[in-house]
Amino acid sequence: MPGTEVPGGMSREVPTELPSTRPRPEGRPRTTPSRPDDVGPVVDCAVYVDGRREPPVEPQEALRTAVDKGGFVWLGLYAPTEDELGTIAEHYRLHPLAVEDAVYAHQRPKLERYDDVLFMVLTTARYVEHDRLTATSEVVDTGEVMVFVGPHYVITVRHGEHGGLADLRRGLESQPDLLCLGPSSVLYAVADSVVDSFVDVATAVEEDVEELEASVFSPERTDDIGRLYQLKRELLSLRRAVSPLEVPLEKLAEKQIDVVPAAMRSYFRDVEDHAIRVRDQVAALDELLTSILQASLARTSMADNEDMRKISAWAGIIAVPTAIAGIYGMNFEFMPELRWRYGYFAVLLVIVTACVLLYRGFKRNGWL
Repeated sequence: MPGTEVPGGMSREVPTELPSTRPRPEGRPRTTPSRPDDVGPVVDCAVYVDGRREPPVEPQEALRTAVDKGGFVWLGLYAPTEDELGTIAEHYRLHPLAVEDAVYAHQRPKLERYDDVLFMVLTTARYVEHDRLTATSEVVDTGEVMVFVGPHYVITVRHGEHGGLADLRRGLESQPDLLCLGPSSVLYAVADSVVDSFVDVATAVEEDVEELEASVFSPERTDDIGRLYQLKRELLSLRRAVSPLEVPLEKLAEKQIDVVPAAMRSYFRDVEDHAIRVRDQVAALDELLTSILQASLARTSMADNEDMRKISAWAGIIAVPTAIAGIYGMNFEFMPELRWRYGYFAVLLVIVTACVLLYRGFKRNGWL
């Protein structure tokens, strides 16, 4: 069985069969995120030794080169299919359960350990620009980044149209002191970039919340219920991406893990602090939106009550002439004042006086 040499004269065997996914009961089939037909799964592949990028090497030879030179390989993938990632998983001995999660995506942010390999799932977020928030506006667009971290490799798997790691890779290559700390430095850089994007998204969403707050409490009568529910629903997507990150980052910062040197723990602790800050900000925005929603519902209810009071007041005023006209419109021969010369004018005077008194009373009580 073929093997890969590692320091110390030991070799680890590479399985000859592709890892299989776990048995799955019958049900709704899971869909694999797709990518454009003209784009391959491998975005970039490079070997890093002492924090420096080595000359280009084929992905099939990258791991062997990294082990021989005492460095690590960073393989970047974009929405690979099951067969494409299966071939890579055979070469790098990735666990089949982690491979299945990386292929089908739509996973909750988490950190799992398979022997000497770490597998981390991060949800990415991007603020969607819009001229005006509506009841159907998309505010937060989410994607996913999965990271495999082994002793001599790091594999990043990206899903979604945003969250590209090309700029991140170039920025990290300009910091050889950080890359010298091994594959976990890439995991830190990815996690730090994701959390920083959360900060930007939360700040932009906060502006939408302030705009809605001003609209709800403006003198003009507005209907913001739909927009409030939409923003609250979009904020929930951001909350689902941020909140679960605290536990994985705490493990990376506090626990002893083979592929994470002690020097990297302080870096992950810093990312954890940022994630907690964003989590608190998102929670505060969610509570504020709840308060604004309740205020909007209360204001709508008050406006409806005010309309009902006005309608009731005018109905009461109109009821006076209606009642008098109805009474004297009855065809009875013997009715008082029917043959009185000033009866018509007296009835009009009574109607006008009663209506004026009612109007003044309703006006004084705030019904009109």
